[in-house]
Amino acid sequence: MRFPAIVGSSLFAAVILAGCSSSGASVAPVTQAPVTQAPVSHAPVSQAPVSQAPASQAPASGATIEAKAVGSIGTVLVAGSNGMTVYTFTQDTKDSGKSACIGGCAATWPPLTVAAGATPTAGTGATGTLGTITRDDGTLQVTYNGLPIYFFKNDKAPGDANGVYQNWQAVKP
Repeated sequence: MRFPAIVGSSLFAAVILAGCSSSGASVAPVTQAPVTQAPVSHAPVSQAPVSQAPASQAPASGATIEAKAVGSIGTVLVAGSNGMTVYTFTQDTKDSGKSACIGGCAATWPPLTVAAGATPTAGTGATGTLGTITRDDGTLQVTYNGLPIYFFKNDKAPGDANGVYQNWQAVKP
């Protein structure tokens, strides 16, 4: 009589094991998309909009720096390529060849840069000395009287001067 009990128990165990080992391995989730299907949110390359940096963050190919009257702060320097106010950082050391504004600082205060081989030009009212330094990332940042100059990310239009903060000043000619 023991034989039917052993066979029955073995059969029951085999059914349980078979059910456990096969239930997750061979069934694919219903919500998974086929591999060849592209996500709906992607547009064809030919239709994708061209992303441009705001004018205050765009590097200048051969920056012209000129003096302009800007709001209540008076006559300051602006980049002729976009008319945006430029600033200096009091933590920079004159003629050091280095910028103290890197990382997150440079995201808020984008450096005024020129393309490799280009030189900045003094326009109307810019009487100081223009030059360049090589930043840690290899770009050429414009300097005025030996200090690196920057834009401010929250200046959105020519004539804005929102970047006058502690340690930051608009550049006087």
